[in-house]
Amino acid sequence: MPTHVYVEDLKKHVGAEVTLKGWLYNMAGKGKLAFLQLRDGTGVVQCVVVKAEVGDEVFARAGMLKQEASIIVTGTVREDARSPIGVEVGVKTCKSSRCRLRTFPFRQGARTAFLMEQRHLWLRSRKQVAVLRVRAEIVRQIRNYFDSRGFVLMDAPIFTPSACEGTPTCSRSTTSTRRPT
Repeated sequence: MPTHVYVEDLKKHVGAEVTLKGWLYNMAGKGKLAFLQLRDGTGVVQCVVVKAEVGDEVFARAGMLKQEASIIVTGTVREDARSPIGVEVGVKTCKSSRCRLRTFPFRQGARTAFLMEQRHLWLRSRKQVAVLRVRAEIVRQIRNYFDSRGFVLMDAPIFTPSACEGTPTCSRSTTSTRRPT
């Protein structure tokens, strides 16, 4: 069985057969070709399905995929200068979840109100992913700073009476203390 690889690591596997697991970000088709954009937590890659190479059944299955369907693609990684990440995948097999998804227009000009109601979709957009990555890096650097200086992160338990006036004002607090020397 081919090695499972994340999108960000595909450049290390040019010429090798790999398995990718993720979601269908977008799809386009041109006659006997289908272009699937697979997204995992590390990036997006184009996967090319050629009808003559995969057969009618796999090609038909790829053509019926819906946006955000969970998919597993196996294929060969090849260099492509036109690709934003420098590679694409030539598909050999494509499997998808059996759930029936409705189409969500979260990338094609969806309004903020819709996205606020469908938060799980908004978090998958490129802008939100970029914001969350920056935020995670800032938190990582702050934690490294305090950890390197001997601080210990302590999360206090939540003290909340079951039915008391002012309960919403009680909240969880996070405190850092310095280790004794």
